[in-house]
Amino acid sequence: MNKDLLHTPEGVRDIYGGEYRRKLGLEQTLRQVIARCGYEAIQTPTFEFFDVFSREVGTTPSRELYKFFDKEGNTLVLRPDFTPSVARCAAKYFMEDRVPLRFCYTGNTFTNTSSLQGKLKEVTQMGAELIGDGSVQADAEMVSLVIDALRAAGLERFQVSVGEVEYFKGLCQEAGLDEDTELQLREFISGKNYFAAQELLQEREVAHSYAQVLLKLADLFGDMHSLSQAKALVQNTRSRRAIERLEAMDRVLRLYGVEKYVTYDLGMLSKYHYYTGVIFKAYTYGVGDAVVKGGRYDNLLHQFGKDAPAIGFVIVVDDLLEALGRQKVDTAPPLQKYTLTYGRADFESQLRRAIGMRSQGLCVELVPEEGLRQADCAGGPDR
Repeated sequence: MNKDLLHTPEGVRDIYGGEYRRKLGLEQTLRQVIARCGYEAIQTPTFEFFDVFSREVGTTPSRELYKFFDKEGNTLVLRPDFTPSVARCAAKYFMEDRVPLRFCYTGNTFTNTSSLQGKLKEVTQMGAELIGDGSVQADAEMVSLVIDALRAAGLERFQVSVGEVEYFKGLCQEAGLDEDTELQLREFISGKNYFAAQELLQEREVAHSYAQVLLKLADLFGDMHSLSQAKALVQNTRSRRAIERLEAMDRVLRLYGVEKYVTYDLGMLSKYHYYTGVIFKAYTYGVGDAVVKGGRYDNLLHQFGKDAPAIGFVIVVDDLLEALGRQKVDTAPPLQKYTLTYGRADFESQLRRAIGMRSQGLCVELVPEEGLRQADCAGGPDR
């Protein structure tokens, strides 16, 4: 036998037993919280046409996609991200709808990242999308829903960090940066690579006053006081409106009573270029990356022919499960399992007993006695 057949490819893994039971329990809890706010389940294909995740859409870079071809020669990809798929689906089936649409989903995503990053290439995600509502109340609803979901999962120590892409875009516009420079700078800042950001600004000969503010984004985090500082640093209307939007959202979050879980970070920028306004990530102890990522993407549906604002988030279930495990939070529903053994003489009676117990909702496994098992494995005369 080829021993390699026992192993999985790098970046994927098997989940079974108690761990899988905890994962299913966590998914059930999260799903119930999201559904209570009116979000209806939706299922999109595991693979889509390449163009759904193209550079123009602003999603995962092509080099990180799993690409293959169908019999007609079309380029297909395994989904790396749910949001473009849901946007495509909403544009196709709800083109004329003007009332807000609320969707939720669960499934696996696939990203061909470098093995040096130590990340899983297949992860389970659960998320929600609110399409057709561009209000600050919608922003607050999504952030509040994230907090409710994490609390229901059993987390006590976590923080939702909120940023605003428009603040950064306003600064770039004021500084006269072209689109390519803006995208490069966005990538450097989102990756916390400030030395590369500084070199880029020097190469582009950006005025010192603007460069200083752009590099200062890393320091603009904290409570409402940090937003006041950020507003004082800029003169352009676009950036100031972004801060005013966050201030308005903060007032709504206080009505929800969740403000203690929220901080603001204007240096937080996503690698997804389709985000247009408020973005947010949730962090907790036990994992090095965000367990929730989300934001507003008001222009994405236009790529599929529907003009509608939208906002959403995704919970990385595998990372959240790991964090809960390290914080000693058990998400598995209580399971009491009964074991009935049988011999050759009492199989029928034990089977009837097991069926009766199962009909009452009990978990019952029926196993042969030791001697019977050994005889069957040996291929004895009664087999």
